[in-house]
Amino acid sequence: MAGHSKFKNIMHRKGAQDKKRSALFSKLAREITVAARAGLPDPNMNARLRAAVITARKEGMPKDNIERSINKAAGSDADNYEEIRYEGFGPGGVSLIVETLTDNRNRTATNVRLGFSKNGGNLGAPNSVSHAFDRLGLISYPASAGSDEKVFEAALEAGAEDVESGEDGHSIWTALDNLHEVAKALEPVLGEAEGVKLAWRPQTLVAVDEAQAGTLLKLIDALDDDDDVQTVWGNYDISDEIMEKLG
Repeated sequence: MAGHSKFKNIMHRKGAQDKKRSALFSKLAREITVAARAGLPDPNMNARLRAAVITARKEGMPKDNIERSINKAAGSDADNYEEIRYEGFGPGGVSLIVETLTDNRNRTATNVRLGFSKNGGNLGAPNSVSHAFDRLGLISYPASAGSDEKVFEAALEAGAEDVESGEDGHSIWTALDNLHEVAKALEPVLGEAEGVKLAWRPQTLVAVDEAQAGTLLKLIDALDDDDDVQTVWGNYDISDEIMEKLG
């Protein structure tokens, strides 16, 4: 399991539990509100909002919740969220990038720092690890969208930069500025994507052993459990064999 797909795996596991699903919906609603406030409240005219709505629908968020989150952006009582990125290190020298949306910078900084320190990690200085990642667009499709060859050809035609295909699905990488143009070009061929978002892609991966992987996953889960944390990216590589042992 490579680090850039960890968010999808965490969300899948959490989605099976009602309590965790509620927390997920809260994070999705926050992203929708922030996206709507940053641009027009119309998904067809706001690329970030469209991506957030697509993700929310794929995760089973009710339509009423989505519309309420969009409408909240126009209200005077809407929370003023700030986007803050934290960077740090996990077991085995793994680098982690934590993206947050918060209405209380001090609370979030404290919680993220504790999440690292209590679970075998260390919070680093700003930009301490991001230089080892590329900021790209990421479009995700399920394996059922088509064969590896079909998806590759569609991505190439749409102007994507790279494609990774496996049993879990297809990851299509794009230049930062071309994300939504490529996503639109893919829809007629592959259908609506599971996810369309900006991502941090590691330039190299760090293999971790079983003990390191167990601690690392606890660290990532602890960070993700915080309401202010939206996404955790990493440059770790956990083998399928180790993942099976860890359950």
